Amino acid sequence: MPRTQAERREVTQSALLAAARKLFGERGFAGVPIEEIASEAGVTRGALYHHFKSKEALFAMVFERVEQELIMHAAGVAGQEPDPWSQLRNGCRAFLEAVSEPPMARIVLQDAPAVLGWQKWREVDLKYSLALVTNALKMAMDAGQMRVRTPEPAAHLLLGALNEAAMMIGSGERSEEEREEVLAQFDSLLEGMR
Repeated sequence: MPRTQAERREVTQSALLAAARKLFGERGFAGVPIEEIASEAGVTRGALYHHFKSKEALFAMVFERVEQELIMHAAGVAGQEPDPWSQLRNGCRAFLEAVSEPPMARIVLQDAPAVLGWQKWREVDLKYSLALVTNALKMAMDAGQMRVRTPEPAAHLLLGALNEAAMMIGSGERSEEEREEVLAQFDSLLEGMR
């Protein structure tokens, strides 16, 4: 049965995003020519430009999807915990562990701020992370498990600490022992809010 125009568009776009994510994760934005992304996706360069106006626009969509995936992963891990405090702690840890994987770190921590600019990187980060962190803090407050007075400022501060910890462990320049120390220090920071 022939596909509709919308279905063909979706298939092509999905193939381009999958190819770009794989290649950007392996070699970074600068290390991947646009022609290679098109070839990996099984489309022409013209088809790529029909769906994305530039390599940067394609990267922006890849970054946004990776951010969504990271937040869904963290929320999924958090949801397995019995109480709000454990949900917050283990959700943060799940995020840090996932974003420290080399392909994720390369896309989210190294290339996104450089390619998209800090403001756009922060805008996407806030779009997906802030509500989740704010809600987790509010739930822990309501359960009497947090000393936070208001969740919004605390969420911004915690998100900043999460991003800094992610950059430290996602750089690839730290030993496993140093990475564990960063995670332990992050746990200590959370304990201070408990």
